[in-house]
Formats: sequence, C-alpha cells, structure tokens
Amino acid sequence: MRPLPKRITDRMRQYQNTRSASVRGWTSDGGSLLISTRFGETNQLHLVSKPGGARSQLTFFAEPVREAVVCPDPGRREFLFSKDVGGGESYQIYLFDMDSGEYVMVTDGASRNGWALWSDEGDRFVYYSTRRNGKDWDLLLSHIDDPGKTETILQREGTWVALDWGPDGRLLVENYVSINESYLHVLDLKTGESVQVNPDPEKVSYGDAVWARDGAGIYFSTDQGNEFRRLKYFDLLSGTLTDLTADIPWDVKDLEMSPAGDRLAFTTNEDGIGRLYLLDTATGEAHSVPGVPVGQIYGLAFHPGNGRLAFVVNTARTPGDIFVLEVADNALERWTYSEVGGLATDSFAVPELIHYATFDSVDGQPREIPAFYYKPEGDGPHPVLIRIHGGPEGQFLPYFSSTTQYYVGELGLAVLAPNVRGSAGYGKSYLKLDNGYLREDSVKDIGRLLDWIEAQPELDADRVAVFGGSYGGYMVLSAMTHYNDRLKCAIDVVGISNFVSFLEKYEGLPPRPETGRVR
Repeated sequence: MRPLPKRITDRMRQYQNTRSASVRGWTSDGGSLLISTRFGETNQLHLVSKPGGARSQLTFFAEPVREAVVCPDPGRREFLFSKDVGGGESYQIYLFDMDSGEYVMVTDGASRNGWALWSDEGDRFVYYSTRRNGKDWDLLLSHIDDPGKTETILQREGTWVALDWGPDGRLLVENYVSINESYLHVLDLKTGESVQVNPDPEKVSYGDAVWARDGAGIYFSTDQGNEFRRLKYFDLLSGTLTDLTADIPWDVKDLEMSPAGDRLAFTTNEDGIGRLYLLDTATGEAHSVPGVPVGQIYGLAFHPGNGRLAFVVNTARTPGDIFVLEVADNALERWTYSEVGGLATDSFAVPELIHYATFDSVDGQPREIPAFYYKPEGDGPHPVLIRIHGGPEGQFLPYFSSTTQYYVGELGLAVLAPNVRGSAGYGKSYLKLDNGYLREDSVKDIGRLLDWIEAQPELDADRVAVFGGSYGGYMVLSAMTHYNDRLKCAIDVVGISNFVSFLEKYEGLPPRPETGRVR
C-alpha cells in the first residue's frame, strides 16, 4: 500500500490535535478550577486559577485520566481520580496530593471501580466496585486517613451507584436496571438499611438526583407519568411529589445544588440543544440563564462561595471550554480557550436538524426520524457518510468533532447522523420502540434514510458508507446485511456481532454519560 502524501497527513494532524476542556471541580478554597484537557497524547488534570489563565498540569500518565473529584475539606489539597490500562475499562481509583504531587491507588488493581463521591466533610468517600464477583456493583466506603481500607456498605445484585451525600450522613443511591427502569434509595450508613424513594408500581426511570440541603427532600428528574424526564421534588416526610418543570417539554439532565441550598442549577436537552436553568429552591421557580452560547452544556460545578457556577459549553464550531457564571447578575466569563490546531473553525459546517419519514405511522401520520445533516460546500452530488451512534439508547448530539469536520471540509463528504428509534431525548415511547423483537425496526430506519438520500439532488446515493462503534457497530453490521447492495463501504468499530457472548462478558457501563454533573 502506498503511503499517504505528506500534505494529507500534515493536514489530518491539524484536525487531530484540537483540544477541549472539562470541569472537574473547584479546589476546596475556591481559588482554582481542576480541569481535564490534553497537551500531549492523553487527557490529564490541570489547575486554572483565573479566566484565560495558564493551565498548570498535575498528572502525566500515558493513560487518560477519567473521573476526578476534589476533597471538600479546606485543610486537604487532595482529589480522587480514576484511570485504566490500555483501554481495558478496569478503572482504578487513586488519591492525589496537590502539594507533593504524590498519589496512591486506593482500589484493588484488578476489578472495575468508579463514581467516587466525597462526604460533605471530606473525611470519607464511597465508590462502586465489581471486586466481589466481577459483575455486580457493590458500594464501598473508605476513610481518608486509611484510604486503602474499605467497608462494604451495600452488597446486592445489579448496578448500584452513590449519587449524593445527605447533610446528615445518609446516602442517596441508585439501582440502575436500564434506561427505562431505575430505582432511588436512601441508604442509612449507621444501620445499613435502605428505603426506596418515591415507590411506584410502574417501571419508571430516573436521571440525576440531589439532596435538598436541609435533608427534608430530594430533587430528581424522572419520566414518571410523563414522556420526558421532568424535574421534581420529593418530600421525604409527607411523601408528596412536586412537578417543577411541567412547562418544559424536554428531558431535564444534570442537576447541581449550590452550597447554601438556595439555588439548583439544571440543564435540559431541547431537541438536541442544551439549555441552562437556575431554580430558586424557596419558591420553586426556574428561569433560563440568558447569554449562554447555543450548544451542549455540561459539567456543572458551584463555587464553594455559592455565588458562581462553572460549566462547559461545546458547539459544532468550538470545542468544549469552561465558562463561569455570576449567578447574581448572569454575568458570564470564559476561563479556558482550547486550541484548535490553527484551523479556521468559523468555516466549520453547522449541522441542520432534519426529519425524514420512516416505514411506520403515528396517529395516522408517517413517523419521522430526526437526523443532523452536515453539508459540504458546492452543489454535489456529494458522497455520504451515515454515522450511527452507540448505546443503543444513546443520542447523537452536535458536539464539536474535528473528525466530522475533516470529512466534510477536506473530503467533501456529507455526514448524516440519525437518531433512530430507541434513541434517548425524544420521550420514553420513542425510546422503547426498538426493545426486544423490535430491534430490527431501528435498522429499517437506516433503510428509509437511504431512501431519503436518493431523493436529495445534492447527494450521491451510489456512494454511501455507514460508520458506527459499539452498538453502532452492530447497526453497521445489520445495515451491511440488509442493504448491502446500497452501500459502498462500512466501518464497524468494536461492534456487537454476537449478543450471547456480549451479554456473558458485559460488566456494564456508567448509568449516564460522564459529561454531566461533576464527579
């Protein structure tokens, strides 16, 4: 095979060396932000002390650092972080001392561990671990003075994670079964007993959840009685449930309670676009924060002083960068400016949200499938790349992607990213449309997208490729099987080819994406 010309590899290198930044939390004194970004080959942790300030690198591993949470004790400059080896997903948790630069592994080095959560005092932390049998997620507790010594505080079948530490030492935990079914419990660390929160005979799902600061109730998002996940407040004493976002017909995603408990920040996914809201916990009234750039919003983190909120904004033309909001007057200040490889990102394609008719109907009308459409310059006809997300209950969102922009701007490919049935973000009825024996219906949605491509004069239906990873890889393999005569090529990245062996080996994934509440 002939090597690629140097001009092509040099241009590709520009696209491959764009960077982004993610919030990992404020230091306990509020003087700096702990962030994740990449200067070398992998994402590492850095400190930033002011808007536009230098990024001071703390970790220097060959492997990317994944989660990180700062100890809230002002007397300790420490944080927990996790990483694996070689992409094996057997994540280990480490305790890092910011003064000495030293770190120590606190997990067993063999099992899968994650979702570390500090107590409010910073003297203890809890995390999940599969060390017992390699399958079930037990909850383990460690004390900061002897972090390698653990106590099992919850040992049950299935996937369990700690969501929030209550003001009186109780833990809010979630038992995740599927995106359609999960359960919240309050775990009493003194007695070991747990009580289910908001029990319902029907299967419902929960998103994020946090304690009210007075410990009297819990804020959470749930699809209970609704198509979308609404923000609700559950009073633990009376058992009453209050709907706080009945006027927002979209999923509520990430929640972050202010240190004083007077404000709750939350985000929504509104047809693929993120919105930021602040709720007054005294009145229950919420308002959208003005002036935030349109894009994806995640990584919410209140400053210890209560008056500022850090978060990430990511758009099709700008990589993820960190902004800080003054909640009193909605003043917004940008803290990081991630490098974009010298590229003119103002010329990057902004995707258009389209909808195409598929094979079945809803209320007598053709069902429509949403997709994001990246158009190259010129009249075409352009070759097409269909990009299929994983999950299966994932959702393609128009995050910054230098790879997609390389396809569009340099190769002249049109990119179509459909959210076929079974995707999250469009209500629980849509989410369930590919369950069980309906699995192949989502593949039929790809077939109807091929029909839509044929009807577009600017697209070349004779030059169509499909690409996907993990469950998206399964979709690629299925599309190759059903529509082989209509595809020029297909790229399957670690796709599922045998569901039996997959389920036998599967250790599970975090219940919700990492780009959410800081942990």
